[in-house]
Amino acid sequence: MEKSSRRQQLAFSLLFGLWLPFCLTQTTPSNAATPTPKPTPTPTPSLSPQPQTERLKVRLTGYPRKHNEGRVELFYKGEWGTICDDDFSIANANVLCRQLGFVSATGWTHSAKYGKGLGKIWLDNVLCNGGEKSIEFCKSRGWGNSDCTHDEDAGVVCKDERIPGFVDPNVIDAQVDENKVEEVRLRPVVAMTRKKVPITEGVVEVKYKDSWVQICDVGWSIKNTRVVCGMLGFPHERKVNKNFYRHYLERQKNNFHIHSVACTGTEIHLAACPLEFNKPNSTASCAGGMPAVVSCMPGPLFMQNSGLKKKAKTSKNVRLKGGARLGEGRVEVLRGSEWGTICDDRWSLLSASVVCRELGFGSAKEALTGARMGQGMGPIYMNEVKCLGTERSIWNCPFKNITSEDCQHTEDAAVRCNIPYMGLENSIRLTGGRTRYEGRVEVLSLDSNGTEGWGLICGQNWTTKEAMVACRQLGLGYANQGLQETWYWDSSNVTEMVMSGVKCTGSEMSLQQCQQHKTVSCQKAAAKFAAGVICSETASDLVLNAPLVQQTVYIEDRPLHMLYCAAEEDCLSKSAAQANWPYGHRRLLRFSSQIHNIGRADFKPKAGRHSWVWHACHGHYHSMDIFTHYDLLNANGTKVAEGHKASFCLEDSDCQEGSSKRYECANFGEQGITVGCWDLYRHDIDCQWIDITDVRPGNYIMQIVINPNYEVAESDFTNNAMKCNCKYDGNRIWFHNCHIGDAFSEEAERRFEKYPGQNNQIS
Repeated sequence: MEKSSRRQQLAFSLLFGLWLPFCLTQTTPSNAATPTPKPTPTPTPSLSPQPQTERLKVRLTGYPRKHNEGRVELFYKGEWGTICDDDFSIANANVLCRQLGFVSATGWTHSAKYGKGLGKIWLDNVLCNGGEKSIEFCKSRGWGNSDCTHDEDAGVVCKDERIPGFVDPNVIDAQVDENKVEEVRLRPVVAMTRKKVPITEGVVEVKYKDSWVQICDVGWSIKNTRVVCGMLGFPHERKVNKNFYRHYLERQKNNFHIHSVACTGTEIHLAACPLEFNKPNSTASCAGGMPAVVSCMPGPLFMQNSGLKKKAKTSKNVRLKGGARLGEGRVEVLRGSEWGTICDDRWSLLSASVVCRELGFGSAKEALTGARMGQGMGPIYMNEVKCLGTERSIWNCPFKNITSEDCQHTEDAAVRCNIPYMGLENSIRLTGGRTRYEGRVEVLSLDSNGTEGWGLICGQNWTTKEAMVACRQLGLGYANQGLQETWYWDSSNVTEMVMSGVKCTGSEMSLQQCQQHKTVSCQKAAAKFAAGVICSETASDLVLNAPLVQQTVYIEDRPLHMLYCAAEEDCLSKSAAQANWPYGHRRLLRFSSQIHNIGRADFKPKAGRHSWVWHACHGHYHSMDIFTHYDLLNANGTKVAEGHKASFCLEDSDCQEGSSKRYECANFGEQGITVGCWDLYRHDIDCQWIDITDVRPGNYIMQIVINPNYEVAESDFTNNAMKCNCKYDGNRIWFHNCHIGDAFSEEAERRFEKYPGQNNQIS
């Protein structure tokens, strides 16, 4: 009896031991009415998903898609793989979307909607409760244990709202297996070209096991050359003199790692082309061939040192706006006489590459969606652009015309292009800052003996524009501030001023391209008065609602006894001082201003609230002395009347859908304008006018400039001005053709300037 009982206990223990892991890992179909599921083999405990020591990498890929949707791929054990759609649910999608930086999921897809993946299917029968921090903590059959094919790859659709502070961007990038080709370079052979940048011609070499190896050129085509040139930042390829190189390269020892390349010419990375590698233990020869050599044609911006006589032309119908670095920005296209944007539906690397090459850059590194480079204003011209990658212009690609119901500016498409390596970041550095984004600026210079050393820049007249160029040269994004004193960053032994009088337009690639004194002249030569910067990956961008100005303009004759506070704040013309106060009146040109922040960071006053100025007459604080300039110009561009508006209350009057108010002036609250919101200065508040008492009847140009002194950093200052044609007959006034400063074509702008006041509507 005792033995029998012991045998029963042993049998029960064995049965329980086999049954328990099955219960812990087995999942059930999500719908009881689903046809009989595939048999699910019992996994062993060792195959259950185990949390990795590093954060599990998750990405969205496939086509067609937007940045917040796609096939789900996981990076496990050095390899990307997919998830099978068996038992997939919205709870799984929620976990994955949060891992990707979105607040939640709105749906999921099955049956490889975004195309079939390659390689491993890492997970199957995934069952999340929705609260897990990572998909690896959900129940499943275990890593790599699946009976699915890639026809069953799962996808997710995430809500297009980012988790605050999550840094991963809205990017559709190449996502090719770069392990095959880690890095590509051109090695110049001709002595005179070795020191020139950019390097446009040479032997193609790839990085392999910490050394540089060659590609056999047997079967090498111009399409391969096009891909290599595009990767390296060049829009076009050229034929190369192989006989010259053959004579030189035959005397050198070569190591051929790749024996065959078969690009179609539209790939954006060499690793995306079919490649045939040298087999292990075989001879690394190239029978009948030599190392592949290519020659590339640089775009106009990079031709100054290339010695090429033929200059490539770039498009006048496409431009990039709002980007911090060269070769990146929101894509805008010119139709008729007005610039507009492209909606990001079906936006792809092929279409982005056409834009990049058209503008004189290489192929696209990234296609960005969701207004990643800020929102545009005005029309949206294109949707569902479907380039093949061979077109000379984005206008040659198939696309749909859209209506306002199809797309909003929150869906504006953008690009990051490959650009040639110029080495500009090697001649500048920041020191003393708390992070790599801030510090005192030091530049590389030559002393009288021709010896290189690091030196300082005189902080006198150093502004946001110069800081913009420094941050761009450093590759650190936008300028947040330009500082004229840096005593609090005094941690370097570099004390000599080597640059002064630096004056930039803000668009230069390096400080060396800006105007500067030929001989250093600095009134405050101590190191504590050296220039400094604070850089940022994001910036605000203010634009005026031009149609609203045109709709709300009118003239008011306002009695002087109602203008004492306005006079105290210098909101009247100079002749008002000689008026017979409090009798008489001033003629005021009034209008409303609605100022939108279409950038990617909040617009906040440079000065903290401790330094705001109290104005007792109006009973409010001024956070910026000059927030806007209002000017009336004659045909010669001379001011005939002017006004200005202090920012007595920068706040969120209203916001677009998906954005929330953050700033309110009441009770000495924080001032600013949130991304996606706007500040409204109504026509009936003090100083929201131009005093035109002394202006004669005639045709004029009305101009409004926001943030005119560049006190607060923005991603784009070219759209801060707004202009209108103005006709004044002495009693009434008409505005027409009101537009943001860079909204018209060059020809339309010339016509606008030539005929102020004429009703020449731009068509």
